[in-house]
Amino acid sequence: MVVSGWKLFEQVTDMRLILCGTALLAMAACAPDVPDSASGVGFGNYSTFNQKQAAPDAQLSTSALPAPLAVSTQTLSSTAPAAPIGTAEAIAATEEIEAEALASATAAALSSGRVPLEASPSNPPPAVVNAAGISEETNFSAVSAQRSIQDDAARRETLKLQYQVVQPTALPTRSGSTGPNIVDFALSTSNAVGTPLYKRLGIAAGQRYDRNCAKYPSADLAQQDFLARGGPKTDRMGLDPDGDGFACSWNPEPFRKVRG
Repeated sequence: MVVSGWKLFEQVTDMRLILCGTALLAMAACAPDVPDSASGVGFGNYSTFNQKQAAPDAQLSTSALPAPLAVSTQTLSSTAPAAPIGTAEAIAATEEIEAEALASATAAALSSGRVPLEASPSNPPPAVVNAAGISEETNFSAVSAQRSIQDDAARRETLKLQYQVVQPTALPTRSGSTGPNIVDFALSTSNAVGTPLYKRLGIAAGQRYDRNCAKYPSADLAQQDFLARGGPKTDRMGLDPDGDGFACSWNPEPFRKVRG
């Protein structure tokens, strides 16, 4: 019984060894190839890198550059100007352009009603004006280059003959009836605003004042209507409850200041 048990143990051990060896062989067959670590990551082997880089450099050094484009005489002649500067043809073309420009300017001036200016000895230029647009009539050096002192004297005498004195005339009178003049009324008074001069009825004076003064767009119109209805002695609309002669907060002081 002891011998048979030992044999069974050996058989089991052999079977385990066989299974382990089979498993190792299977794992070795499935494992991927390990790259060469000497080649580096992404750069290849250093010894072959210089060889691969030298190939395109040698090709560039041995390849010939393309020949430059040839320019023919016909191409140059087609791009040359029609007529050299200073020739008779160029001068004639310039004169023709100037004539057309002058004709166009003359036509535009005639259509606008203004005659074009022509510079000539009989038509001197106007007063000298500097770059800032200010006349240099007060600059002796600039004016003396244009005219003499005798010319200035004659010019002053001509201006004196053209001088006219306008005499003042009376102001025109207004035509028609425009109602009372609040300016004349303001100048005819001297009392301050709020100083009572006329008797007023105090029955519902505040309510009438607020209601009736609100009907006028301005205090001047209220004062004018107040005077037209018998003011300042009579106040039929209740526009002057304090009796100072001034309706709806109208103030005569601005008109008095103009006079003073």
